[in-house]
Amino acid sequence: SSRASPTVPISPSPWWSRASTARSPSACYGCVDELVRLGVPDGEIDVLWVPGAFELAQVAARLVDEDDHHAVVCLGCVIRGETSHYDYVCGESARGLMDLIVQRRQAIGYGILTVENEEQALARADRKRGNKGKDAADACLAMIKFRKELIR
Repeated sequence: SSRASPTVPISPSPWWSRASTARSPSACYGCVDELVRLGVPDGEIDVLWVPGAFELAQVAARLVDEDDHHAVVCLGCVIRGETSHYDYVCGESARGLMDLIVQRRQAIGYGILTVENEEQALARADRKRGNKGKDAADACLAMIKFRKELIR
């Protein structure tokens, strides 16, 4: 892309399992706050909501194929339930995003929380406590910078 500043779509998934929908966007806000603080213009940040953590890799793949995106930050939360479904969603979500990172050499911020309960999820997503949205944004922008340094 010819843009001077990075364009970063953020693909958060809603918290389907027991989490408070009023607080679920917290990690997304933390991510946006950090991107803006680090110089990404607000107009260059696209927030796209996806159905769940499992679908993040599919949406991220589509976004990295578009020339006007420098990177993607993926945010989600998987809360352990009573079955092995948790293990499959966690593992396959991570694998799908890692495949994109390695195969397409794309900067992708990984912000999928894998937690035991809602309390842990809220603590990690909260902008004043865990702020994992901020951490995913930081990692993503660091990889953009690293990639530019390698290309020189």
